[in-house]
Amino acid sequence: MNTILMLSTLVGYFALLLFLSRRSGGRGDNASFFSANRQGSWQLVAFGMIAGSISGVTFISVPGWVTATQMTYLQMCMGFIVGYFAVAFLLLPLYYRLRLTSIYAYLGERFGRWSHRTGALFFFVSKLTGAAARLYLACLVLQQFIATPLGIPFPLTATAVILLIWGYTYRDGMRSLQLTDALQTLCLLIALGGTLAIVASSLGWSESWDLIKNSSMSKVFDWELTSPRNFWRQFLSGVFIVIVMTGLDQDMMQKNLTCRTLRDAQKDMCAYGLAFLPINALFLGLGILLVHIAEAHQLGFTGDALFPGLVASGVLGTAIILPFTIGIVAAAFSAADGAMTALTTSVCVDWLRMEQRPISATKAMRQRRWVHVGIAIAFLACVLAFRVVNSTNVINAIYTMASYTYGPLLGLYAFGQLSKRRVYDPAVPVVALIAPLLCALLDYFAPIWWGYKLGYELLMLNGAFTALGLWLCSKRR
Repeated sequence: MNTILMLSTLVGYFALLLFLSRRSGGRGDNASFFSANRQGSWQLVAFGMIAGSISGVTFISVPGWVTATQMTYLQMCMGFIVGYFAVAFLLLPLYYRLRLTSIYAYLGERFGRWSHRTGALFFFVSKLTGAAARLYLACLVLQQFIATPLGIPFPLTATAVILLIWGYTYRDGMRSLQLTDALQTLCLLIALGGTLAIVASSLGWSESWDLIKNSSMSKVFDWELTSPRNFWRQFLSGVFIVIVMTGLDQDMMQKNLTCRTLRDAQKDMCAYGLAFLPINALFLGLGILLVHIAEAHQLGFTGDALFPGLVASGVLGTAIILPFTIGIVAAAFSAADGAMTALTTSVCVDWLRMEQRPISATKAMRQRRWVHVGIAIAFLACVLAFRVVNSTNVINAIYTMASYTYGPLLGLYAFGQLSKRRVYDPAVPVVALIAPLLCALLDYFAPIWWGYKLGYELLMLNGAFTALGLWLCSKRR
């Protein structure tokens, strides 16, 4: 019965997404796909962008993460707010002034063709692996609750999910996402509120508040200097994670660049950034309640298995099935639809140079659709690779990967904005490869040499190494 309910929810949700994508009013051309004709409403964009971050990773990993890190993740979320304001007032004005479709075109204007391609390549690797990790987690839950009871293997589940996402994004891209992302955000918030209401009601509302307030896992601030969760390490890492994973990320910036004006885009970014802290606080509070329930029933679920395991065990009752399913299904689609669209845009603009080549609109649209098919296949390959690796904590893996893959982007943009020096362009790919390698060596030897365990501050070090390398192969104008 539960399997049929969840499957019906999935089918109904997809039908609604497909309906909204058809109602987007787009003409199916590249202008509609890449930038929604720059006619987006900032309120709609801001609300829809929440789903891009509060995906399956937040829905599943954050509640399970509370056993290992307490609520110290909120320290990083505080840094996120500063990061969003920095993006709004430092990077968005640059992108709007240049009227960019791909934000990596700035690197081509500032440094040259090799730098442009290097930035686009690092984005491609970063976004493909990060979005695939998020999608893998959602597919894993769908496999457990729907596919396995029906005898469907995981590769077929992942293929079906990716085909569904491709089905409502291939025609109008960004224009469709403005409506579908808003729906997904609404569903995720309903799922969070419904889940909290059901769990808190089962324990008693006042008892639930006392459990969270008095729990040893409710610790938010960590001032121990050598701790990987030290406040300043987490806070500063949060600032720079947002700058690179939002401000230097084609997916997130492409959505902002659909707004009509720079002022609208800035309002969108600030509103979205302020929403992140309270929502994650609710997820962490939910995690404390779920841990208590698991311990009370002597169930050993931890990490990413905590929430799905309790739902599958039946201790949360049958009422939890519907909000849990809605949240997971919404997360499965929100994790990848914007990423697929942004990766398609980057390949078309940065590599195939569709905006510069003298080709007909019909031919360009046909090429873009074939690129979109290729991106969907690449997503499937990455999701299946994650299945082989079988990571136990996806959110930690995503931020760790970001430290290595987004670091060179941070260095490139920082050097471009803060320096007037002329860089030897062909050396940029070499610098961008050496910097992450130096960080990997430092990450390995730091505990041996100094007894210091590096955390997400690797991102800042990676950017600093990249900027230093650019300075060494540059000269005054």
